[in-house]
Parts: sequence; structure tokens; C-alpha cells
Amino acid sequence: MPSSSDRAQQLRDQRDELKAELAKVRDLRPGSLVERYRRCGKPNCHCADEGGDAHGPSWSLTREVGGKTVTTVIPSAAVELTRQQIAEYKRFRALAKGLVEASEQLCDAQLEAPEAASQEAAKKGASKRRSKPRSSPKSRRS
Repeated sequence: MPSSSDRAQQLRDQRDELKAELAKVRDLRPGSLVERYRRCGKPNCHCADEGGDAHGPSWSLTREVGGKTVTTVIPSAAVELTRQQIAEYKRFRALAKGLVEASEQLCDAQLEAPEAASQEAAKKGASKRRSKPRSSPKSRRS
């Protein structure tokens, strides 16, 4: 079983790796890409025939903004790019979740071993002596 300082170092390394991956995140967008087919309603159109093909596909991106669902039409030429952006958003969310979990575990490990944290501070050159608080400059009456 690794010591608490070894575990803390593993968590720091994990946290740093996640931060580095987050720095590589490209363009992203939340939402779901939906392929739609519709019937136009014109009586002489091929889509009005029973069993006739509907118009489409048309693509739309749906997402929540301020508690409401917002739909954006996506041109057919941009569908693949939009898929990549949605995938990048999902990757971002997974990385952020991992970073929070690693950081939380690191914080818990530091609480369990406060002496390890103080030793680490000493390694970084922190002084063990506390400076005396200075009083604020006040006018003195004689």
C-alpha cells in the first residue's frame, strides 16, 4: 500500500496530466445533432404521396440555454465539423470531471496528512517562523 505522500504525489501527477490535456481542447459545442425529414404540406409534392419520401435530411443542433431548448439549423456541409465539436465537448466534460475528482482526492489526502503538507512547504523554502504582526500606523497622542 502506497504511503500518503506517494498517493498525494500520484494525485498531483494525475491532476497535472489532466490540466495538460485540458489545454489541448479544441473548438467545442454542447448539444445533440439531429437528422430530420419533413413533409412540406403541398398537395402536389412527392412527399404528399402515401409512402413517398419526405424532404431531407436537414440537420439541427439542439441544446439548453437558460433553461430553454434552442435549436440551430446546421448546413449539410458542416455536419461532420459539428460532430467533431460535440465529441470535443464530451471529451472536455470528461476531463473536467476527472480533474475535479483528482483535486478533491488530493485535498482529502492533504487533510489526512497535514504534516506531509507542512514538510512539502518546508521543501519549497517556506519559513517555519512566523513574522510578528505589525501594528497599523496610528497617530499617538502624548
